[in-house]
Amino acid sequence: MSLRERQRELIDDYSIIEDPAERFQAIVDRGRRAAPLPEEARDDDHLVPGCTSRVWLAGWLDEETGTCQYRAEADAPSIHGVATMLCALYSGAAPAEVVAVEPDCLAELGIDRQLSPTRLRGLGQIRRRIRELAEAWL
Repeated sequence: MSLRERQRELIDDYSIIEDPAERFQAIVDRGRRAAPLPEEARDDDHLVPGCTSRVWLAGWLDEETGTCQYRAEADAPSIHGVATMLCALYSGAAPAEVVAVEPDCLAELGIDRQLSPTRLRGLGQIRRRIRELAEAWL
């Protein structure tokens, strides 16, 4: 399944929840249930610059499948949930797809209306870091 198809599926899955606040809470809860980032990845090398809260992002290329893999953790539960969702979206995709496909799900699910402008800029930094890692694997 292509990354665009996976994103459409993600949007469809969360769109079942009609209330925007409840939908956002489901995304935050997803982050709470995610496996924690290994302690060795919670260092300055994995810290995403430009975020209000501390956000760590680890990424690697699965040599066997040629796909990107990402995991994130954040101090703020809301950002942790959205970062976890983005990591799940982009994990399993080829580097070229990760570079090319923007996370339209943020606007389509109303996430951009649930966060402050400062938090949105932080999400942009997370997306930028995901893209930079994928570009390095091209």
